[in-house]
Amino acid sequence: MRRADGWRLPSPVLVLGAIASVQLGAALAKLGFDRTGPVGMVTLRLAVGALVLLAVARPRLRGRGPGQLLPVLAFGVVLAGMNTSFYGAIDRIPIGIAVTIEFSGPLAVAVAGSRRLLDGVWVVLAAAGVVLLTRGGGSLDPLGLGLAGVAGLGWACYILLSQRVGRGYPGVEGLALATAVAAVLVAPAGVAQAGGALADWRVLLVGVGVGLLSAAIPYSLEIEALRRLPARVFGVLMSLEPAVGALAGLVVLGEALRSHEVVAIALVCVASAGAAWAGRATPRD
Repeated sequence: MRRADGWRLPSPVLVLGAIASVQLGAALAKLGFDRTGPVGMVTLRLAVGALVLLAVARPRLRGRGPGQLLPVLAFGVVLAGMNTSFYGAIDRIPIGIAVTIEFSGPLAVAVAGSRRLLDGVWVVLAAAGVVLLTRGGGSLDPLGLGLAGVAGLGWACYILLSQRVGRGYPGVEGLALATAVAAVLVAPAGVAQAGGALADWRVLLVGVGVGLLSAAIPYSLEIEALRRLPARVFGVLMSLEPAVGALAGLVVLGEALRSHEVVAIALVCVASAGAAWAGRATPRD
């Protein structure tokens, strides 16, 4: 993000902007659940995201063999499941709590296979945070908590599959195709749930906003930031996502959290930041 005079936004600002965009998109989506239901809103989000990504990437399928197409199909299945379970979770529990539990997925990938004592510390911190959230009292919906956990598993699979797909497709071609697959998979259930609401221009406008805030805008900001930031610094900044999710839920939806929930979110943020900083630096594209 550069101006004509050469000045550009600092990289951390871009990352924080991307995080805020994603969480505002989630809050905006939740506002529309009463019209479309969570699956209907997932359909709109994925459809808009697919259209934007396909227009930008213009992927080519000609000459692609099963070894390249099957990972994209698997990636699409994971995207469909991850988004559907996350939106189902935030329909039942506050966004900040859902994002915190979902964050267990990428954290598990970050420390998987490690034998370092320090990585064990991050796992214990994150586990303490999740236990505090789920057993700290209150009336959190068990199904919502479970769906957030499924979304976390989906996020872990997303990370692993994105690496596989990224090796077979240039740029965002693989992601564009996978998002289109996910949109097609979710569409029947989404249309059935949302019904005639999908013909309402106001609902479609919300869907476009959710798609842009949750996909096009944050992706553009993250790509620009990754050109300038070391991977571990990027990971530390991204660890603020549960906290930003809680803030978005409070400001947009009035989802106030109890003190033990705030502490739990902080524990997971610290664990994720620690794992990202202590991990091996990865080459930037």
